[in-house]
Amino acid sequence: MGVRARTWVLLGACVGAVMGAGGPAGAVSAATPRADLSFHGHAALARDRVEVRLTPRDAGPSAVKDASVRLRWSVALAERQELPAACARTGERTVVCGTGALAVGRAGRTLLLTVGLRRAASEVTLEVEPAWNGGVSDPDRSNDRLKVLVLDTGDAYAF
Repeated sequence: MGVRARTWVLLGACVGAVMGAGGPAGAVSAATPRADLSFHGHAALARDRVEVRLTPRDAGPSAVKDASVRLRWSVALAERQELPAACARTGERTVVCGTGALAVGRAGRTLLLTVGLRRAASEVTLEVEPAWNGGVSDPDRSNDRLKVLVLDTGDAYAF
């Protein structure tokens, strides 16, 4: 599947989740399943390349059938990117990656990607947040929206 097709599939899933919720984003009915998503990993910057390792987790109480995570950088990405099959570029500084199904109390599959920056940078800020959470309600948003400063040291900065 090409990058454009993956982008449309991921964006369609995000829009479908909002439209299928029966109301505006954030509206939750008593029947809406709940799950506490979180993302953990690290990012390392070396001149114009950022390597990200990210593992999603679902603390429950409901499993998540499928989800996606949005990664946004503070600087523009290079025009050409070689992204994993589960990922698609959705903007000048943004990539969305599918996480797959998330079982309660277990880590999901680890996502590893390297992006090229348009120019070498001494630092970048990486924002991580759910793009789509599989139609579940997440009562604790404090652990799934992260912002990490990554310096050009080659060191891995944990989040």
